[in-house]
Amino acid sequence: MKERAMVPEADFRSYYGRPVVRPPVWRHDIAAYLFTGGLAAGSALLAAGGDATGRPALRRAGRTTALGALIASTYFLINDLGRPSRFHHMLRVAKPTSPMSTGTWILSAFGGAAGAAAVAEAAPLLPGPLRRPVTVLGTAGQYGAAALAPALATYTAVLLADTATPSWHAAYPDLPLIFAGSALASGAGVGLIAAPPAQTGPARRMAVLGAALELYGAHRVETSKGILSEPYTTGRAGRLLRAGRTLTALGVAGALLGRRSRVVSALSGASLLAAALATRFGIFDGGVASAKDPRYTIVPQRERLAGSSG
Repeated sequence: MKERAMVPEADFRSYYGRPVVRPPVWRHDIAAYLFTGGLAAGSALLAAGGDATGRPALRRAGRTTALGALIASTYFLINDLGRPSRFHHMLRVAKPTSPMSTGTWILSAFGGAAGAAAVAEAAPLLPGPLRRPVTVLGTAGQYGAAALAPALATYTAVLLADTATPSWHAAYPDLPLIFAGSALASGAGVGLIAAPPAQTGPARRMAVLGAALELYGAHRVETSKGILSEPYTTGRAGRLLRAGRTLTALGVAGALLGRRSRVVSALSGASLLAAALATRFGIFDGGVASAKDPRYTIVPQRERLAGSSG
Protein backbone atom coordinates (compact mmCIF):
# COMPACT_ATOMS: atom_id res chain seq x y z
CA MET A 1 0.00 0.00 0.00
CA LYS A 2 1.39 3.38 -1.00
CA GLU A 3 2.22 5.66 1.92
CA ARG A 4 0.28 8.90 1.92
CA ALA A 5 2.26 12.12 2.20
CA MET A 6 1.44 14.02 5.40
CA VAL A 7 2.90 17.34 4.20
CA PRO A 8 1.25 19.05 1.22
CA GLU A 9 3.30 19.93 -1.83
CA ALA A 10 4.95 23.35 -1.55
CA ASP A 11 3.23 25.99 -3.63
CA PHE A 12 6.02 28.60 -3.41
CA ARG A 13 4.00 31.23 -1.58
CA SER A 14 6.03 33.59 0.56
CA TYR A 15 5.07 35.21 3.87
CA TYR A 16 1.78 37.09 3.58
CA GLY A 17 1.72 36.30 -0.13
CA ARG A 18 4.52 38.77 -0.88
CA PRO A 19 7.28 38.15 -3.45
CA VAL A 20 10.60 36.95 -2.05
CA VAL A 21 12.46 39.56 -4.12
CA ARG A 22 11.11 43.07 -4.20
CA PRO A 23 9.95 43.84 -7.76
CA PRO A 24 11.67 46.78 -9.48
CA VAL A 25 10.14 50.14 -8.63
CA TRP A 26 10.88 51.37 -12.17
CA ARG A 27 7.91 52.22 -14.35
CA HIS A 28 7.66 51.81 -18.11
CA ASP A 29 9.48 55.12 -18.46
CA ILE A 30 12.63 53.05 -17.90
CA ALA A 31 11.65 50.57 -20.62
CA ALA A 32 11.24 53.53 -22.99
CA TYR A 33 14.59 54.85 -21.75
CA LEU A 34 16.20 51.53 -22.70
CA PHE A 35 14.87 51.91 -26.24
CA THR A 36 15.74 55.57 -26.79
CA GLY A 37 19.23 55.11 -25.34
CA GLY A 38 19.90 52.29 -27.78
CA LEU A 39 18.44 54.33 -30.63
CA ALA A 40 20.73 57.26 -29.77
CA ALA A 41 23.77 54.97 -29.72
CA GLY A 42 22.90 53.25 -33.00
CA SER A 43 22.18 56.59 -34.69
CA ALA A 44 25.56 57.97 -33.62
CA LEU A 45 27.27 54.99 -35.23
CA LEU A 46 25.15 55.49 -38.34
CA ALA A 47 26.23 59.15 -38.54
CA ALA A 48 29.90 58.26 -38.21
CA GLY A 49 29.60 55.56 -40.86
CA GLY A 50 27.75 57.88 -43.21
CA ASP A 51 30.33 60.63 -42.79
CA ALA A 52 33.30 58.29 -43.21
CA THR A 53 31.89 56.85 -46.45
CA GLY A 54 30.66 60.11 -47.98
CA ARG A 55 26.93 59.55 -47.49
CA PRO A 56 25.52 62.88 -46.26
CA ALA A 57 21.92 61.65 -45.91
CA LEU A 58 23.01 58.98 -43.44
CA ARG A 59 25.16 61.49 -41.57
CA ARG A 60 22.30 63.98 -41.21
CA ALA A 61 19.77 61.36 -40.18
CA GLY A 62 22.15 59.83 -37.65
CA ARG A 63 23.18 63.13 -36.10
CA THR A 64 19.69 64.53 -35.68
CA THR A 65 18.18 61.25 -34.45
CA ALA A 66 21.00 60.71 -31.96
CA LEU A 67 20.32 64.08 -30.37
CA GLY A 68 16.54 63.66 -30.46
CA ALA A 69 16.69 60.18 -28.92
CA LEU A 70 19.09 61.43 -26.26
CA ILE A 71 16.71 64.24 -25.29
CA ALA A 72 13.91 61.66 -25.05
CA SER A 73 16.14 59.40 -22.92
CA THR A 74 16.87 62.23 -20.53
CA TYR A 75 13.17 63.00 -20.24
CA PHE A 76 12.22 59.38 -19.49
CA LEU A 77 14.98 59.03 -16.91
CA ILE A 78 14.12 62.27 -15.10
CA ASN A 79 10.40 61.47 -15.24
CA ASP A 80 11.08 58.15 -13.53
CA LEU A 81 13.34 59.78 -10.94
CA GLY A 82 10.55 62.23 -10.15
CA ARG A 83 12.57 65.45 -9.94
CA PRO A 84 15.19 66.91 -12.33
CA SER A 85 17.43 67.69 -9.35
CA ARG A 86 17.95 63.98 -8.74
CA PHE A 87 19.64 63.62 -12.12
CA HIS A 88 21.86 66.58 -11.28
CA HIS A 89 22.71 65.10 -7.88
CA MET A 90 23.98 61.90 -9.55
CA LEU A 91 26.63 63.99 -11.31
CA ARG A 92 28.10 65.12 -7.99
CA VAL A 93 30.10 61.91 -7.73
CA ALA A 94 31.57 59.36 -10.11
CA LYS A 95 31.34 55.79 -8.83
CA PRO A 96 32.78 53.28 -11.33
CA THR A 97 31.33 50.32 -9.41
CA SER A 98 27.79 51.67 -9.84
CA PRO A 99 26.20 51.06 -13.28
CA MET A 100 23.74 53.91 -12.64
CA SER A 101 26.48 56.41 -11.76
CA THR A 102 28.65 55.32 -14.69
CA GLY A 103 25.68 55.44 -17.03
CA THR A 104 24.76 58.96 -15.95
CA TRP A 105 28.24 60.18 -16.87
CA ILE A 106 28.17 58.27 -20.18
CA LEU A 107 24.79 59.82 -20.99
CA SER A 108 26.04 63.31 -20.16
CA ALA A 109 29.27 62.99 -22.17
CA PHE A 110 27.41 61.50 -25.11
CA GLY A 111 24.90 64.35 -24.96
CA GLY A 112 27.57 67.00 -25.34
CA ALA A 113 29.18 65.21 -28.28
CA ALA A 114 25.89 64.43 -30.03
CA GLY A 115 24.67 67.98 -29.50
CA ALA A 116 27.79 69.44 -31.15
CA ALA A 117 27.40 67.05 -34.09
CA ALA A 118 23.72 67.92 -34.61
CA VAL A 119 24.32 71.67 -34.40
CA ALA A 120 27.03 71.35 -37.06
CA GLU A 121 24.34 70.37 -39.58
CA ALA A 122 23.32 74.04 -39.53
CA ALA A 123 26.87 75.18 -40.38
CA PRO A 124 26.02 76.08 -44.04
CA LEU A 125 23.58 78.70 -42.70
CA LEU A 126 26.21 80.41 -40.57
CA PRO A 127 28.47 83.31 -41.63
CA GLY A 128 31.71 82.30 -43.31
CA PRO A 129 34.08 82.84 -40.32
CA LEU A 130 31.94 80.59 -38.10
CA ARG A 131 31.21 77.89 -40.62
CA ARG A 132 34.49 75.98 -40.50
CA PRO A 133 34.97 75.97 -36.69
CA VAL A 134 31.42 74.71 -36.18
CA THR A 135 31.94 72.02 -38.83
CA VAL A 136 35.20 70.86 -37.26
CA LEU A 137 33.64 70.83 -33.79
CA GLY A 138 30.67 68.87 -35.13
CA THR A 139 32.90 66.28 -36.75
CA ALA A 140 34.83 65.84 -33.50
CA GLY A 141 31.56 65.53 -31.58
CA GLN A 142 30.23 63.02 -34.08
CA TYR A 143 33.17 60.65 -33.69
CA GLY A 144 33.21 61.24 -29.95
CA ALA A 145 29.57 60.18 -29.75
CA ALA A 146 30.34 57.13 -31.90
CA ALA A 147 33.17 56.18 -29.53
CA LEU A 148 30.79 56.39 -26.56
CA ALA A 149 27.94 54.62 -28.38
CA PRO A 150 28.86 51.01 -27.40
CA ALA A 151 28.96 51.98 -23.72
CA LEU A 152 25.67 53.88 -24.00
CA ALA A 153 24.00 50.94 -25.76
CA THR A 154 25.08 48.30 -23.23
CA TYR A 155 25.44 49.94 -19.82
CA THR A 156 21.68 49.58 -19.26
CA ALA A 157 22.06 45.82 -19.75
CA VAL A 158 24.66 45.80 -16.97
CA LEU A 159 22.33 47.95 -14.85
CA LEU A 160 19.50 45.41 -15.15
CA ALA A 161 21.74 42.38 -14.60
CA ASP A 162 23.26 43.98 -11.49
CA THR A 163 19.90 43.87 -9.69
CA ALA A 164 18.49 40.96 -7.68
CA THR A 165 15.66 40.54 -10.21
CA PRO A 166 16.00 36.80 -11.01
CA SER A 167 15.62 36.68 -14.80
CA TRP A 168 17.68 39.82 -15.38
CA HIS A 169 20.47 38.64 -13.12
CA ALA A 170 20.58 35.19 -14.72
CA ALA A 171 20.84 36.74 -18.21
CA TYR A 172 23.89 38.91 -17.43
CA PRO A 173 26.11 37.33 -20.16
CA ASP A 174 23.47 37.81 -22.86
CA LEU A 175 21.71 41.10 -22.16
CA PRO A 176 24.63 43.20 -23.51
CA LEU A 177 24.44 41.25 -26.80
CA ILE A 178 20.70 41.90 -27.07
CA PHE A 179 21.05 45.57 -26.27
CA ALA A 180 24.02 46.11 -28.60
CA GLY A 181 22.25 44.31 -31.44
CA SER A 182 19.02 46.21 -30.81
CA ALA A 183 20.91 49.53 -30.88
CA LEU A 184 22.57 48.69 -34.19
CA ALA A 185 19.29 47.53 -35.72
CA SER A 186 17.39 50.63 -34.63
CA GLY A 187 20.14 52.92 -35.95
CA ALA A 188 20.02 51.01 -39.22
CA GLY A 189 16.26 51.51 -39.30
CA VAL A 190 16.73 55.29 -39.14
CA GLY A 191 19.12 55.15 -42.09
CA LEU A 192 16.81 52.98 -44.17
CA ILE A 193 13.90 55.37 -43.60
CA ALA A 194 15.76 58.66 -44.12
CA ALA A 195 18.30 58.02 -46.88
CA PRO A 196 17.85 57.18 -50.57
CA PRO A 197 18.63 53.54 -51.42
CA ALA A 198 21.93 54.50 -53.09
CA GLN A 199 23.27 55.67 -49.72
CA THR A 200 21.96 52.94 -47.43
CA GLY A 201 24.75 50.37 -47.81
CA PRO A 202 26.19 50.91 -44.30
CA ALA A 203 22.69 50.86 -42.79
CA ARG A 204 21.93 47.51 -44.41
CA ARG A 205 25.14 46.02 -43.03
CA MET A 206 24.31 47.44 -39.59
CA ALA A 207 20.86 45.83 -39.83
CA VAL A 208 22.28 42.38 -40.53
CA LEU A 209 24.90 42.57 -37.76
CA GLY A 210 22.45 44.03 -35.25
CA ALA A 211 19.79 41.45 -36.02
CA ALA A 212 22.28 38.60 -35.64
CA LEU A 213 23.41 39.81 -32.21
CA GLU A 214 19.89 40.55 -31.02
CA LEU A 215 18.39 37.25 -32.16
CA TYR A 216 21.25 35.19 -30.77
CA GLY A 217 21.07 36.93 -27.39
CA ALA A 218 17.28 36.63 -27.24
CA HIS A 219 17.49 32.92 -28.08
CA ARG A 220 19.98 32.45 -25.23
CA VAL A 221 17.82 34.15 -22.59
CA GLU A 222 14.73 32.27 -23.74
CA THR A 223 16.29 28.79 -23.79
CA SER A 224 19.40 28.53 -21.60
CA LYS A 225 18.38 29.85 -18.18
CA GLY A 226 16.25 26.95 -16.98
CA ILE A 227 13.15 28.07 -15.13
CA LEU A 228 14.38 31.67 -15.32
CA SER A 229 13.80 31.63 -19.08
CA GLU A 230 10.05 31.18 -18.51
CA PRO A 231 9.24 34.87 -17.87
CA TYR A 232 10.72 35.72 -21.28
CA THR A 233 8.51 33.20 -23.10
CA THR A 234 5.15 33.65 -21.37
CA GLY A 235 2.70 36.47 -20.79
CA ARG A 236 3.21 39.97 -22.10
CA ALA A 237 7.00 39.61 -22.23
CA GLY A 238 6.75 36.49 -24.36
CA ARG A 239 4.37 38.16 -26.80
CA LEU A 240 6.62 41.19 -27.11
CA LEU A 241 9.78 39.17 -27.67
CA ARG A 242 8.10 36.97 -30.29
CA ALA A 243 6.84 40.09 -32.04
CA GLY A 244 10.37 41.51 -31.87
CA ARG A 245 11.82 38.41 -33.54
CA THR A 246 9.25 38.51 -36.33
CA LEU A 247 9.71 42.22 -36.96
CA THR A 248 13.50 41.87 -36.94
CA ALA A 249 13.35 39.09 -39.53
CA LEU A 250 10.99 41.13 -41.71
CA GLY A 251 13.18 44.22 -41.37
CA VAL A 252 16.36 42.40 -42.39
CA ALA A 253 14.61 40.69 -45.29
CA GLY A 254 13.34 44.04 -46.55
CA ALA A 255 16.76 45.63 -46.12
CA LEU A 256 18.41 42.93 -48.21
CA LEU A 257 15.72 42.52 -50.86
CA GLY A 258 14.64 46.14 -51.24
CA ARG A 259 17.98 47.64 -52.20
CA ARG A 260 16.47 49.67 -55.04
CA SER A 261 13.11 50.53 -53.53
CA ARG A 262 12.70 53.55 -51.27
CA VAL A 263 9.34 52.26 -50.06
CA VAL A 264 10.60 48.78 -49.15
CA SER A 265 13.67 50.25 -47.45
CA ALA A 266 11.50 52.59 -45.38
CA LEU A 267 9.15 49.77 -44.38
CA SER A 268 12.06 47.57 -43.36
CA GLY A 269 13.49 50.47 -41.33
CA ALA A 270 10.17 50.96 -39.54
CA SER A 271 10.05 47.23 -38.85
CA LEU A 272 13.53 47.30 -37.28
CA LEU A 273 12.59 50.24 -35.06
CA ALA A 274 9.39 48.51 -33.93
CA ALA A 275 11.38 45.32 -33.26
CA ALA A 276 13.86 47.18 -31.06
CA LEU A 277 11.01 48.76 -29.11
CA ALA A 278 9.24 45.42 -28.60
CA THR A 279 12.48 43.71 -27.55
CA ARG A 280 13.39 46.31 -24.92
CA PHE A 281 9.89 46.28 -23.42
CA GLY A 282 9.85 42.46 -23.52
CA ILE A 283 13.13 42.19 -21.61
CA PHE A 284 11.88 44.75 -19.09
CA ASP A 285 8.55 42.99 -18.54
CA GLY A 286 10.19 39.57 -18.28
CA GLY A 287 12.40 40.73 -15.43
CA VAL A 288 9.52 42.35 -13.56
CA ALA A 289 7.43 39.17 -13.91
CA SER A 290 10.26 37.04 -12.50
CA ALA A 291 10.50 39.22 -9.39
CA LYS A 292 6.75 39.03 -8.70
CA ASP A 293 6.57 35.21 -8.68
CA PRO A 294 8.36 33.53 -5.71
CA ARG A 295 9.02 30.41 -7.83
CA TYR A 296 11.74 32.19 -9.78
CA THR A 297 13.63 32.90 -6.57
CA ILE A 298 13.00 29.68 -4.63
CA VAL A 299 13.45 27.01 -7.33
CA PRO A 300 16.90 28.22 -8.53
CA GLN A 301 18.03 28.51 -4.89
CA ARG A 302 16.99 24.91 -4.21
CA GLU A 303 18.72 23.73 -7.37
CA ARG A 304 21.94 25.48 -6.36
CA LEU A 305 21.76 23.98 -2.87
CA ALA A 306 21.10 20.50 -4.27
CA GLY A 307 24.04 20.88 -6.64
CA SER A 308 26.43 22.03 -3.93
CA SER A 309 25.40 19.28 -1.53
CA GLY A 310 25.73 16.65 -4.25
